[in-house]
Amino acid sequence: LDWWHAERSCEQRFAQLLFEPQDSEQGSFSKLLQSHHIRGSVWLNERDGVLHKPKRRRDHIVSVLVFGDKTDTKYVKVLSDFPALPAVTACAHLQWDTRTQEIATIFSYAVPAFINEFQLRGFVDEEGFVRFALIVHGHHSPYLPVFRADGQWHHFCVTWQQENGTWAIYADGKRRASASGLCAVGPSAPQAIYGQGTFIIGQDQDSLGGTFREKESFSGNITDLHIWQKVLSAEQIEKVRSCWVVEQDLVFGWSSNALEVESTVQEVTARFLCPGPVEECRVFEVGSSGFSYASCLQSLPFICRYRKDAYWQLKKAQLEASHSLVGRVNTLAERTVIPENVFTSDVQDMNLSVALGALDVLTTVLRESETPVLESSDLLAVLQLLKQVSDVEVQEGEDLEMLEQLGQYYVEVTELILEEQNIETWSSVSQVIRGPMAVVELCDRMVSHLAPLLTTERTKITIQHGNVGLRRVMVKNMWFGYGSLQRSLSGAGSSAVFQDVAASDGEQKYLSTTVGTAVISSALLSDYQEISTSVRYRLQHRVQVPPDGNFHVFSLVFLLHVSPDTGGMWSTAGCSVVTSFLESTACFCNHTTNFAVLLQVYEMQQRTTKEELTLQTLTFIGCGVSFCALIVTFVLFMVVGVPKSERTTVHKNLIFALAAAEALLMFSELAKANQVLCFTVTACLHLFFMAAFSWMLVEGLLLWSKVVAVNMSEDRRMKFYYVTGWGLPVVIVGVTLATSFNKYVADNHCWLNIQTNVIWAFVGPVLFILAVNTFVLFRVVMVTVSSARRRSKMLTPNSSLENRIGIQIWATAKPVLVLLPVLGLTWVCGVLVHLSIIWAYVFIVLNSLQ
Repeated sequence: LDWWHAERSCEQRFAQLLFEPQDSEQGSFSKLLQSHHIRGSVWLNERDGVLHKPKRRRDHIVSVLVFGDKTDTKYVKVLSDFPALPAVTACAHLQWDTRTQEIATIFSYAVPAFINEFQLRGFVDEEGFVRFALIVHGHHSPYLPVFRADGQWHHFCVTWQQENGTWAIYADGKRRASASGLCAVGPSAPQAIYGQGTFIIGQDQDSLGGTFREKESFSGNITDLHIWQKVLSAEQIEKVRSCWVVEQDLVFGWSSNALEVESTVQEVTARFLCPGPVEECRVFEVGSSGFSYASCLQSLPFICRYRKDAYWQLKKAQLEASHSLVGRVNTLAERTVIPENVFTSDVQDMNLSVALGALDVLTTVLRESETPVLESSDLLAVLQLLKQVSDVEVQEGEDLEMLEQLGQYYVEVTELILEEQNIETWSSVSQVIRGPMAVVELCDRMVSHLAPLLTTERTKITIQHGNVGLRRVMVKNMWFGYGSLQRSLSGAGSSAVFQDVAASDGEQKYLSTTVGTAVISSALLSDYQEISTSVRYRLQHRVQVPPDGNFHVFSLVFLLHVSPDTGGMWSTAGCSVVTSFLESTACFCNHTTNFAVLLQVYEMQQRTTKEELTLQTLTFIGCGVSFCALIVTFVLFMVVGVPKSERTTVHKNLIFALAAAEALLMFSELAKANQVLCFTVTACLHLFFMAAFSWMLVEGLLLWSKVVAVNMSEDRRMKFYYVTGWGLPVVIVGVTLATSFNKYVADNHCWLNIQTNVIWAFVGPVLFILAVNTFVLFRVVMVTVSSARRRSKMLTPNSSLENRIGIQIWATAKPVLVLLPVLGLTWVCGVLVHLSIIWAYVFIVLNSLQ
């Protein structure tokens, strides 16, 4: 086979094309090949997995024919005697005039029996492609697109042979169209192209050698026209394209001396840079044990090489196989769709019809399978078939409905083999196929075949099944939704990639490395060829973060896929983070490839059991002492004849709310077992703690009214205080329950869920109250200090400086010590708890004893 097909053939057998043997191995290796009767050259793989293509671009002095505007006079006649041509190839370099969309005749060959004996015509279609049609014996092929009308030089070849009337059109080294049956006449075999005719460049002959029409004339430039009495191979056409002349069976070679040029046609001599390159691949010379290069399109023997671990894994899968899936597929298809042995079976080239039939049967069997878990051999067999289908060459004029259906089946089979229950199966063949990224590579190949489905009327195609889909809109896009590849990739050892950087520090503990998003792929295409471009994208995080109340941080890495059989490689090369949030990441990459976001999940270093027990004990003791003190104080206010005032009323409400909250807090752990009871306790805790803070705010407002004159009656002030103290908490809790009922309670405690925004229904108002009370405390301290200074001057005018300073310090400290717990300002320590266990102790002591 040629190098490309040899390389694909090995890949379809889960092997690789033979690598270059080491110096010490060459002799024994050569003998081994000779013992298998292999002589000459064999193909070699490249060490780095990328085919090097030495560029050999020739520039040579050549005569170029310049046809100006379309006329009925300009022509060039070939001065050569043509023999009968049972087969023919004509090639030239062409620069098309894009100013007109009328039909143009590149060349015409006429004989007395047939004016339109052999002719090539073309025109520019509405989509900007030059379409060619071949005429033989007056029979006309369809006009088919061959290259873009971009004003650049293009190379073309047309071939035809008498047997079956087979013809083909090549452009820029690639076969653009082919068929058979051109010029077949009834039941008799087609005849050869007659000899001794007249060959005209640039005009259509309506009579032998003349009667030209302006509308059908050629405008543009042409050079290097050659004609052979045979059909050139693809390898030879590639050589001709790069200006290497194939001498065998050459009927006419380009030469200005062999042309009769009409006077208005310009003939210029130019330095022409041939398009090249000729692709050359490395070969091993069996006889001489040396290395050289040969054209990649040449047909040579090849050897497929297995890694030992992959080979034994394949053998094991083969020996343990029940072949139930393969058997059902082949029985339903009534032919061998999937061979039972991946080693001995010949890999067949498929056409569209065969590929569609094979995937139709396979999809049916996978859907109806009683045992959804695939065997190792079944998975390998399905992958081998997908590789064959992805290598199908889609010809011009194929049935587009069949092509779209093939894409649908392909995506469905991909989705079915990526189901979660097959994770263990993927692991069992990890040496043969390095993970499910192989499927991404195959889908990427497959989506390129869908190009013919895009038209001016249909600019977008989407094919999807479950979590897998293909899309092309000027570019080709592909995605594997979260849940298809992610479990398999995360389970395939991606965390091992970061063992050296995933060490825990004092406050953070490394949890895992996981694929946290969908896997997407994007590529820009021009004339069905991929071109490099930058890409910006945003991916939603789908990682499951444990809802345990601990802080988690993420480290971001992007997926760059190199080879389907190596399983992919993680890399940040060429990519940078544009914006990153807890729920999504936006990135910019200077190249197109397969992208995902790899998340490293950390959590706050958890406290030891001893620390947790100490904190719980301190909380219980502190809350118990506070509860008792609050009850005694409340009873004293009620029983002892304390004069009724605004201050005592506010104190009693604060005492009641705080006592209720702390009583619930002490016994909230007992309610965890009952979901309904835990929900009720959480709502009551939210209400009473919110009420306690609201009354702390009222305490601050009351102090403010004593410091700053407030123009409001006492009766109206108390109504305002009750609305603030009890009305505000009821509204906050009610709205929170109405909007976040299902996300209200934490998983492990009877308290608000800190993994969602629900916690802000408590933290937000508390932060506001603490800010207001801090300002009140600051103002009270200023007034107290000022008052103490005046009193000190009046009562003890002759006291020492030390005494006056002492009085002012006490005047500052006394209101701070008294008002800090009353105004709830000790809760400010809560923002420091995550920094150290010491702050946790301080927070609990201060607030449980509030």
